[in-house]
Amino acid sequence: MWITCPRCGGRPVEEYRFGGEVRGAAAWITDAALRDVDYVWMYDNIEGVTTERWFHGAGCRRWLTIRRDTTTDTIVA
Repeated sequence: MWITCPRCGGRPVEEYRFGGEVRGAAAWITDAALRDVDYVWMYDNIEGVTTERWFHGAGCRRWLTIRRDTTTDTIVA
């Protein structure tokens, strides 16, 4: 899989580190500690298009937000 960095251009996925899905915190969990654990460690792992954060560690060292189709591993936007 290749990710297009706005600064560096198209680069292989090995140059990046996965930062997680972009999502809001679960408002229905009232215990703050449990809510934080859910937010940090529990991913939705949906099948289809999802919004994710990636860190370009081997390049410009910037964070990117991309939309990726998880069924085909193609970058949508």
